[in-house]
Amino acid sequence: MHTPPELISASDIATRVEELAAQIDADYADTGPLVLIGVLKGSFIFLSDLARHLTIPHRIEFIAVSSYGDRESETADAVRLLMDVRHPIEGAHVMLVEDIVDTGHTLVYLERLLAARSPASLKTCTLLHKPDRTEAHTDIDYLGFTIPDVWVVGYGLDYAEQHRTLPYIGELP
Repeated sequence: MHTPPELISASDIATRVEELAAQIDADYADTGPLVLIGVLKGSFIFLSDLARHLTIPHRIEFIAVSSYGDRESETADAVRLLMDVRHPIEGAHVMLVEDIVDTGHTLVYLERLLAARSPASLKTCTLLHKPDRTEAHTDIDYLGFTIPDVWVVGYGLDYAEQHRTLPYIGELP
């Protein structure tokens, strides 16, 4: 399989992750521990790098959903919970960490699911956002990059489990 051309460089990603971590540190300096919930599999590299740059107390949880399957378009009804967080989040400050917000249906589903568990606060952080594909509106509190409507891989994102560990964001034709 060929190597996809670069859309966002590894150095640009590293710089933006440091900036996001600094903003999160400032915003959560006086709140107590933050619970970072990474959406598997795509967010794991972004979450890892983000967490290593945070100086505030935090813990990491993971959640997994399925929304793409064989369907061409994803809808809120098509999202399924595959793996839940292991510890309660009631009363905690929670940040949902995503790799990409495409249509927004997955994020809306996860926000509703987690909000029902009564966290003290619930914010979202995503590395990438495709505003041209957004169907379900939700606020993104911390955003890495806005990208065009292209298929991207690398830095945790994959195509058929390929290219996930590229150090940059690449574009597939």
